[in-house]
Amino acid sequence: MSENARKPIIGITHGDVNGIGYEIIIKALADARIFESLTPVVYGSSKAASYHRKLINTGEQNFNLIRRADAANARRANIINIIEQEVKIELGSSTPQAGELALLALEQSTEDLKKGYIDALVTAPINKKNIQSDHFNFPGHTEYLANKFDVKDFLMLMVSQNLRIGVATGHIPLKQVFNAITSDLIAHKIRIMHQSLLQDFGLTNPRIAVLGLNPHAGDDGLIGAEEKTVIQPAIHKVFSEGIMAFGPYPADGLFGSSAFTKFDGILAMYHDQGMLPFKTLAFDSGVNFTAGLPYVRTSPAHGTAYEIAGKDMASAESFRAALYLACDIINHRRNYAEMSSNPLKISKQDVER
Repeated sequence: MSENARKPIIGITHGDVNGIGYEIIIKALADARIFESLTPVVYGSSKAASYHRKLINTGEQNFNLIRRADAANARRANIINIIEQEVKIELGSSTPQAGELALLALEQSTEDLKKGYIDALVTAPINKKNIQSDHFNFPGHTEYLANKFDVKDFLMLMVSQNLRIGVATGHIPLKQVFNAITSDLIAHKIRIMHQSLLQDFGLTNPRIAVLGLNPHAGDDGLIGAEEKTVIQPAIHKVFSEGIMAFGPYPADGLFGSSAFTKFDGILAMYHDQGMLPFKTLAFDSGVNFTAGLPYVRTSPAHGTAYEIAGKDMASAESFRAALYLACDIINHRRNYAEMSSNPLKISKQDVER
């Protein structure tokens, strides 16, 4: 078996060329140990990569230029040029060309993902405004990929070691959250999280905490009734299906104490309710994973960080964690598929042990 066949080929989009995308990519791939676990293929511009490499103190590091992902060198950092012409780098600025290049990388990498040329996708940060076009009319990567793969039920899941926080309503204005929250929606999101914890993280009988919508989870109806009329029915529904879901819990109480550590996954009702505690606890190591997709996609939990672009100040820890998490999920999915394909055989083996 070839080295490429043993290791997953991970596609990497370069994100916004004026942000810290190339810096964190180059820093992460500068450590040769990473090639023991994966074969990286960057979808970007070799000229842009060279420009950024000169600003970073990582020593001499060159990308292996290839035309197709299946021609990647398993011991090198590979790059596919998505554009041949000159790329204008304007560090720390949002420009139309940066948005166009981010979208080109995303389009080509997702097509290769569908074709099986790469095994997973790790996306560097984009500017969600300059990428908008006729081909990208979404609030972020998560919604774009769900549309690209024709997936209706998906979940943005933030991951750092044993901390996993999903959000029920994602990237929508806060004023729309009240009408978006329904028992059916919450039940769907819990089911997606449960399935992901099983197949993507290799957990057995995972425990899920569901947060309330109102302060103090409604204070038994004193502050709001949604906990009783919307959230609790959803929890009871999925619990009757065998899913270990509990709550609703007040967000401040759950995260303010050590209670959140007793759960394998936590479902927040809206974006900031989940993102604030997650980024407080795991900003440097956090990973954004899109659960529910047929393909594996991860990204660092931070943005383009224009303010430090080109200053050799960006940490690659979150991006490196995104690469390794993608590999872990690929392996967990393979094991889960093998066990699910022949459960009687697995059960017999377990009995014999």
